[in-house]
Amino acid sequence: MERAITIQHGTIELKATLHYPTIPPQDAEKQGGQCPLIVICHGFIGSRIGVDRLFVNASRKFAAAGYMVLRFDYAGCGESTGEYGEHGLDSMIEQTRVVLDYALDIDYVDINRVALLGHSLGGAVALLTAAQDRRVKTLLLWSAVAHPFNDLLRIVGQKTYDDAVRYGEADYMGYPLRPAFFESLSAHQPFAQIRKFAGDVFLAHGTSDSVIPADYCSLYQKLFWMRSAGQCDIELIFQADHTFSSGDSKRDLYDKTLQWLEYNEKRKRDWHNWEI
Repeated sequence: MERAITIQHGTIELKATLHYPTIPPQDAEKQGGQCPLIVICHGFIGSRIGVDRLFVNASRKFAAAGYMVLRFDYAGCGESTGEYGEHGLDSMIEQTRVVLDYALDIDYVDINRVALLGHSLGGAVALLTAAQDRRVKTLLLWSAVAHPFNDLLRIVGQKTYDDAVRYGEADYMGYPLRPAFFESLSAHQPFAQIRKFAGDVFLAHGTSDSVIPADYCSLYQKLFWMRSAGQCDIELIFQADHTFSSGDSKRDLYDKTLQWLEYNEKRKRDWHNWEI
């Protein structure tokens, strides 16, 4: 079952879709009637639908595997009100935490199994949120941005940035980008926040990504492994582009993500039961 909802964030209405898990009753009983949660964070000027329905299909796949999934539009994107990037990444982090507040208020969500799934810039936002919010136990990062300012500048072009600085606003594909947005990109460095997150991480990247370098994936993994706690695994999707646009790429991405989630749950149970 899917339900369209609105989450209030100050004067902004964040439009979202909630996917309820469709698991057999015996499996629900094994989990004490509670289910794990995945909150999806879309990328730069994206939406909760995703390019070629990336997040719609993912949510339905995860829900069929027993997950509660919540995908939402950041302010100024999709159906949400407000202006995109008006208050920069700080606002996006706060919006993500407000969405977590809503989701974790659902009775049958397991507060010990909460994952943020972020794609592209949403991957950076997910990591920055998890570094501040201990309710997040797991990160699923797809084609994640590593250097917000440089990566976004490469996407929008130098002229867009120069116009924003010179005129106080620049149009990019119909979205008004202001200097404050670019300043916030410079102020946040995901790599510097990695040590603040002690949970487990799954990284996926397409080998043919021409937007965000696939090399970021292995660099992220190295830095996550330098932490004192938490696991990190990587999956490179052969010939996949930035948005995993082909059917094979999507299926591979969804399957690998779900396989890792199941493997990680088993790994945690095995370690929990292990005693010296």
